[in-house]
Amino acid sequence: MEAVLTQAINRLEAVLAGETLALQSGQHVGLGDISNRKNQSLMELSRISRGFQGIEASEGLRDRLTGLRERLADNRRTIELHMEATAEVASLITQAIADAESDGTYAATHQGARPVR
Repeated sequence: MEAVLTQAINRLEAVLAGETLALQSGQHVGLGDISNRKNQSLMELSRISRGFQGIEASEGLRDRLTGLRERLADNRRTIELHMEATAEVASLITQAIADAESDGTYAATHQGARPVR
């Protein structure tokens, strides 16, 4: 039973490593496909783990699960950074569009509001 769980952990770790590497290197990847593969792997782990109810896991398996938790945390941090960067770029683009469409009528000067005459 532990062998089956270990194989499932290996598959999930491979998906996580691929996604994390792609995000860190800026490669264009099918994040939807990766998300589906992660969901499928997590569902598989959940189903397999039900068979471990009341069974003591070996030290090796506990170590593998600890390693998986660490890789999931690394992946989560990488995704958070990617999302923050994406939001920042979107904000810059939005501001650039707004600036390009404005004729400056209602814009404040760099030193404060324009004086009324």
